Amino acid sequence: MSNIASANTLAEIAALIGDPARANMLIALMAGQALTAGELARHSGITAQTASGHLAKMVDGRLLSVEKQGRHRYFRLAGPSTAAALESVMALAADGPPRRHRVGPKDLALRSARSCYDHIAGRLGVTLADRLQTMAHIAIGEGAVTVTSSGQRFFCDFGIDLSATSPRGRPLCRTCLDWSERRPHLAGHLGAALMERMLSLSWVSRQPQSRALRITRAGEAGLQEQFGFSSDWMA
Repeated sequence: MSNIASANTLAEIAALIGDPARANMLIALMAGQALTAGELARHSGITAQTASGHLAKMVDGRLLSVEKQGRHRYFRLAGPSTAAALESVMALAADGPPRRHRVGPKDLALRSARSCYDHIAGRLGVTLADRLQTMAHIAIGEGAVTVTSSGQRFFCDFGIDLSATSPRGRPLCRTCLDWSERRPHLAGHLGAALMERMLSLSWVSRQPQSRALRITRAGEAGLQEQFGFSSDWMA
């Protein structure tokens, strides 16, 4: 009976994600920010009334959580595990038959650097993982990430306190398969701390109405100095 229940639950979740309007809402929330029903309706090109019905289903299905502030209700992904599942589905979808339209500027920006819930994805995220492993600050194996002793010192000097308590049940660091690069970037408590630190240093900035992150001139210099990025790492 447990296998049947698991199969039914999987089918229910797949059905929730499988609707185009709901999929667009989930993708919009992958930026890690909470949005109102009206904002999510605009992302999906549907009416606010229709959006409310979709959102209620996703809250019931535990894909989303909702917060009330005054007259407004804000929706966000239920947690990092939901974001990781969506990123994996996006990677699977990217392996499908080639699309007939060309990749536009928006897609190129997302492939360069974007937020994956609360950590960095795209070429920037993957290159960060590569550089940290090359510098022997982390060791990656079978999806798990170990921070080395040199890594402990490096992250401390970079302004990240790894001794701070991470959310209950969340690993210190793990890999997340990047849907555009097909290689891992860093998630977990460390992945989130890296993005938060780079935002605070103004190395990257969020782009309006998008998951894309813009790498600033300070960021280009910092990535080369602190992480050993080559000058042509985006080539």
